[in-house]
Amino acid sequence: MLLRVHACGVCRTDLHVVDGALPAPKLPLVVGHQIVGEVLSDGVVFGAGERIGVPWLGWTCGVCRFCKSERENLCDVALFTGYTVDGGYAELCVADERFCFPIPEGYPDLQAAPLLCAGLIGYRAYRMAGDAETLGFYGFGAAAHILCQLAVWEGRRVFAVTKPGDREAQSLATELGATWAGSPAELPEQLDGAIVFAPVGELVPVALRAVCKGGEIVCAGIHMSDIPSFPYELLWGERVLRSVANLTRRDGEEFLELAPKVPIRTAVEEFPLEGANDALDRLRRGEVRGAAVVVP
Repeated sequence: MLLRVHACGVCRTDLHVVDGALPAPKLPLVVGHQIVGEVLSDGVVFGAGERIGVPWLGWTCGVCRFCKSERENLCDVALFTGYTVDGGYAELCVADERFCFPIPEGYPDLQAAPLLCAGLIGYRAYRMAGDAETLGFYGFGAAAHILCQLAVWEGRRVFAVTKPGDREAQSLATELGATWAGSPAELPEQLDGAIVFAPVGELVPVALRAVCKGGEIVCAGIHMSDIPSFPYELLWGERVLRSVANLTRRDGEEFLELAPKVPIRTAVEEFPLEGANDALDRLRRGEVRGAAVVVP
C-alpha cells in the first residue's frame, strides 16, 4: 500500500541502524519504523483515507515453522521497516498492509507513533515477564513510560530503576504511578520479575540479583551491549532469562485494543521532517525520551 506519512516516531533502534550496531541495512535507506499515515489507494484490508500504523516488522514468509506457529517475529527471512525496507522519514512510504494496524480513535498522530514500537515491543516484553506482582523496569525511557501505565492499570507494582541521580526519569515514573523510582543500589525490596529496557548488558546481572527465585528477567532491546559473566547462583532457583525479538501481529492487535482503555498517553517531542537528524542526535545524547518526526 502507498501511504502519506503523517508522523514517524524516533526510536533508539533507529540509532542502532544509523550508527552501524545493526550490521546489514538496505542501502540507500530511509530510516524510521513507527509510522502513522493515511492510505492513498484501496487495499484488501484497508481502504483509501484510513489512518493506519506501520511497525518494525514489515514482512515475513508465512510458510516457515515460525510463521506457522504464530512466532512470525522469528522468521529467518523477515523484512524490517526502516532497516531492510524503506521507512517513514519521508512524505510517502510503501508498506505490506498485512503487517499494518488501524490507529485507535482519539490518538493524534504524534501520540500514536510511539505505540508502534516502544509500545508494541514493550508490550511483548511485558507479557513475557509473566504475572509478576512487583515488576522492575531497568531504564525508564520511551517503552517503560508506556508500559508503566498498563502495569499500574492492571494492579501491578512498578519499580523504576534508573541511572543514579536521574531525577527527571524518576519523577516521570512516580507521576505515572510507579511505586518507587531510584538507582539499582537503592532498590527497597526483591522483585518478582524485571524488564531490562536499557540496551546495557551490565544491567542483566544487576537484575538477576534483584529478582527472587522463580522470577523472569526479559531483555527488551533488539540490540544490547555484551552481558558480562556472572556466577550461576544468580540464575539458580529457577530464575529465567530471556530476550524479545520484535513483535507479532497478535501483539499489535492486543496492545492497540488495550491502549485506549487504560488510556495510555505518550510523552513525545515534535520535530519537522528536515529535523530528523537533530532528533536522532538529541536521542543519542539522552536529551529526549520520546520524539517523533511530523511530516507537514
